[in-house]
Amino acid sequence: MMKSTEEKLKIVVVGGVAGGASAAARARRVNANAEITVLEKGPEVSFANCGLPYHLGGEIEDRQKLLVATSKMFWERFRIRVRTGHEVQSIDRVAHTVTGRTVDGEEFKLPYDRLILATGSYPYRPEFCEVMAENLFQLWTLDDMDRIIAYMKQRPCKKATVIGAGFVGLEVVEQLVRLDVQVTLIERMAQVLGPLDPEIAKMVEHELTKHGVKVHVGADVQSFLTNNQKITAVKLAEGDSVMTDLVIVGVGVKPRIELAEKAGLVLGKTGGVVINEYCQTNDADIYAVGDMVEYLHGTLGTTGRMPLAGPANRSGRIAGTHAAIGRSQPLQPVQGTAIVRVFDLSAGSTGLNVRACRAAGIDFNSTIIQAPHHASYFPGACNLTLKLIYHPTTRQILGAQAIGGAGVDKRLDVIATALHFKGTIDDLAGLDLAYAPPFGSAKDPVHMAAFTAQNDLANYPTLDAFDMQLDGFQVVDVRTAAEIEKLPLPNAIHIPIDELTERWQELDAQRPTIAVCHSGKRAHVAACWLKGKGFESVTNLNGGMSIRRLSGP
Repeated sequence: MMKSTEEKLKIVVVGGVAGGASAAARARRVNANAEITVLEKGPEVSFANCGLPYHLGGEIEDRQKLLVATSKMFWERFRIRVRTGHEVQSIDRVAHTVTGRTVDGEEFKLPYDRLILATGSYPYRPEFCEVMAENLFQLWTLDDMDRIIAYMKQRPCKKATVIGAGFVGLEVVEQLVRLDVQVTLIERMAQVLGPLDPEIAKMVEHELTKHGVKVHVGADVQSFLTNNQKITAVKLAEGDSVMTDLVIVGVGVKPRIELAEKAGLVLGKTGGVVINEYCQTNDADIYAVGDMVEYLHGTLGTTGRMPLAGPANRSGRIAGTHAAIGRSQPLQPVQGTAIVRVFDLSAGSTGLNVRACRAAGIDFNSTIIQAPHHASYFPGACNLTLKLIYHPTTRQILGAQAIGGAGVDKRLDVIATALHFKGTIDDLAGLDLAYAPPFGSAKDPVHMAAFTAQNDLANYPTLDAFDMQLDGFQVVDVRTAAEIEKLPLPNAIHIPIDELTERWQELDAQRPTIAVCHSGKRAHVAACWLKGKGFESVTNLNGGMSIRRLSGP
């Protein structure tokens, strides 16, 4: 039974950073009388983990800005006791106590009425990392960051190797290039940025190579070549060796669930702690938040780990509220929305990608559009590519990906919001979005993607996959001669779009026809014209040649 707010309810939070710190601060805001203690294994209770790469590269100059909240601030502002250097090693659920050791080896025991676990995650270390080398690093904590910076000051690095092309890996690559380091990026998967579909990921890869990064995808690291406890080269399974002065490994994370597992808390299929809508575990007095838990996916309807800062902060808020007063709003499902900057581009995703749809057995269609991020006639317009994935019968939005020089975050956030409310492509098409030339277009890229999806499902016209085999089709290429010279499409019939209304009778209306242009926009106009003139089967190549060239045959 929940104690009254006049009594000293004892809330113990294990772990700080995002989830734990948010939980503790929220608990205090809703309960001024609780006795709240945060036990943090490391030296800092809350730091900006996501900002580490940017201090490494000097874009964030002041290290102190990475300290989101200090122990002193927690006490002075919230009267929350923070004990850093305190590692909790066991939980006695019957006695309601936690036991552990300080960094100095002293044992401690603390009672609790409500316990909030925020032990987070830790970097996965592949077998090839089991070597003693002074220039082998990970980037997960402030100490990790400090060690890399100190090493680079002592031993200037001309060449660096980053293993792992996820979000953190790409941020590290960008910042090392900023330091005039020649960078090689190695990724085991066949593409960078796993949450993206291959054709969008290829655009990220092109941006990396444009800035001098040597990218190896589909590459397995076999071992490190060392000399005097220093890695001199990374040997790939394919036989190549990459010479290097520095290696930073970021190939994923594992949930830190040892404490929870030892206490008998239930784990889910993906290895995270199972929680309910109030972040309670199977022990109602123990909550869990952040990277260590499994969240409900808003589109799939299944649970899984999503080690992202947004869900960690929101779950911390829910757990802190419920632990402190016994009630709260329920934790909302997540969509895995994420974004990264890679030099002059931003790329991100929300919801499901094509691979996830196929794995879950979900029927889907998709459209790829390109449009300026604000009115094209206003100075500074940047091209943006947006991929929208949707169900062919329910019309429900399933996911989206975007990449461009500006405006990517806005479009992803709009679609993530629509996903949250189970929106359809028709909902997207009807959204009343803010417009003025410096900010967007009267028909926003979000609208354009939705319109294209509506056309696809209405057969006006349907979209064909950008990488499909074109043999046997009457392919009508409506690009200009200059465009075709730069990117030829063999065996196509070339009729520029502005000549089609006069020359369409040169085509066979009985043959299956595919209209093609650079992005799909002019091809849509062509396909509509031909369809109106009685062509029995005419489609539009999704995304056009600009997408086909990335991954097509």
